[in-house]
Amino acid sequence: MVLLQDLSERLQAEDPEERQIVSGVSWEGYESLLDELGDSLRYRVTYLDGVIELVSPSRRHERNKSNIGSLVEIYCQEKRIPYFPLGSTTFRKEEKRGGTEPDESYCIGEDKEVPDIAIEVVVSSGGLDKLEVYKRLGVREVWFFKKNKFEIYALRNESYEKIDRSEVLPNLDMNLLAQYAVVPNPLEAALEFREKVKEMKG
Repeated sequence: MVLLQDLSERLQAEDPEERQIVSGVSWEGYESLLDELGDSLRYRVTYLDGVIELVSPSRRHERNKSNIGSLVEIYCQEKRIPYFPLGSTTFRKEEKRGGTEPDESYCIGEDKEVPDIAIEVVVSSGGLDKLEVYKRLGVREVWFFKKNKFEIYALRNESYEKIDRSEVLPNLDMNLLAQYAVVPNPLEAALEFREKVKEMKG
């Protein structure tokens, strides 16, 4: 167990995520920053009550988020579930004083203004309360992928409740998804996961 922790710390040191927090930022300042960054993939930006968090994702973070997105889409394709990938689109509501860019996001069934699912790959701890931001945006489910496992939160009225499996994609085996999300070879993961999905009921 100590060895695993040590390895995790070494990986983090070798492939770090850079995080910056800036306080006292107006909504206009936040929007100006988004305009300045444009479609840059260098930073993910989150805004909550005048505080901005800038994260420069690590290589490992980006690999995991891309793998997860590919696998979710394979699942929807095989199960003939209409899906609309929104990726890292910036979602924001001035009146709620919140905005963020998920790692991956999806509308399921039909295209909507706000995604049904937002996926966050967590490599390092700390930072702004993402669930609070997603609550203000009205995102139905948030999936956190950390330590190679998923934690799923469903929006219930004005707060999120941790649940065991997705209610948006109730037949998706989250443990299986997590298992293939970290397979080093993305092609191998995709092919094997597709075969597993074909065997799933429902």
